[in-house]
Amino acid sequence: MSRFLNKRYIDFEAYEAGEQPQDNEYIKLNTNENPFPPSPKVAKALEDFDVDSLRYYEDPMSTGLRKKLADKFGLAPENIMPTNGSDDVLNYFFTAFGEIGKSQDDEPSFVFPDITYNFYEVLCGLHGISYRTIPLEGDMTIDPEKFMNAGAGVVIANPNAPTGIALPLSDIEKIVKSNKDNVVLIDEAYVDFGWESAVPLVSKYDNLIVCQTFSKSRSFAGGRLGYAVANKALIQDLEKIRQSQSPYNVDGITLKLGEAALDDEAYYKANCETIKENRRYLRNALTELGFRVLPSSTNFLFAKHPDVDGAVMYEELKNRGILVRHFDHDRIRGYNRIAIGTREQVDTLIKTVSEIIKEKTGE
Repeated sequence: MSRFLNKRYIDFEAYEAGEQPQDNEYIKLNTNENPFPPSPKVAKALEDFDVDSLRYYEDPMSTGLRKKLADKFGLAPENIMPTNGSDDVLNYFFTAFGEIGKSQDDEPSFVFPDITYNFYEVLCGLHGISYRTIPLEGDMTIDPEKFMNAGAGVVIANPNAPTGIALPLSDIEKIVKSNKDNVVLIDEAYVDFGWESAVPLVSKYDNLIVCQTFSKSRSFAGGRLGYAVANKALIQDLEKIRQSQSPYNVDGITLKLGEAALDDEAYYKANCETIKENRRYLRNALTELGFRVLPSSTNFLFAKHPDVDGAVMYEELKNRGILVRHFDHDRIRGYNRIAIGTREQVDTLIKTVSEIIKEKTGE
């Protein structure tokens, strides 16, 4: 680092993304990407895109996409804010509702689980926002009672990552209702793979924000498109931050492709069903191989083997051309997060894992 860096960032730990190899050397099951391509309607929209339009700024309000999302949820456009990936929503959220400049010794602005998407912690650190983590239970579930009447903003990924475990909508509503004087954000990056969304609750509660993404279920991780859903006042709060940081935050190509994706819900729902079937198939196979596999409502599994260390399994798979995600955290070092691929990729993974277990255990 240079000698000019603000001293508060010298020891700051930035978010570490999953490995992104620049070739096709690996079967890539480490970043929860969708194994299927975007809809043919998205491909057609890209083919028909007017390149000359790139010399103009895009619509800063993402009007067309906003309206289509509103129609999808039976809401008004004023309840929607499109963003450059759902991480943008998180950044605007923490900036808008956190008390910037507070130290970790102060009363927390936010609470979230200790094992969850660690970008929450990174953003709090970046902005100097105090937070408190609430430990998951021994079975890696979230105890909703511990997030009720929290006295701070609440952030919950539902389904949670990297565990894949989800809270029922009834528990989410209890958390939102009990924290009426604080904002609650429910991060639903994986909700389309078999869970119930909290979006219907935004018309009932004025303290709820739900964020979703096109990255997972709509095969658009490289397109960077997400959105917030909330009541008009909360969206206005987020918009104030968005327009102050990045008024043209979603590019013109992405807007067109995002609209095309929303025109082919049947295609994406079919892919989600295939991923759910592959998830069941892989879960059964890993269980037969002796793994502890957490129940998942996502497009990944979180699994550990009693006789093969998680880091060892990760390295051995990588050496054999398969990438999974390993986290260096005390409570979950034994686990690896495995994205659900095609049936062919899943079969290759099962065969390779079986070989590794035999080599390491002699069984």
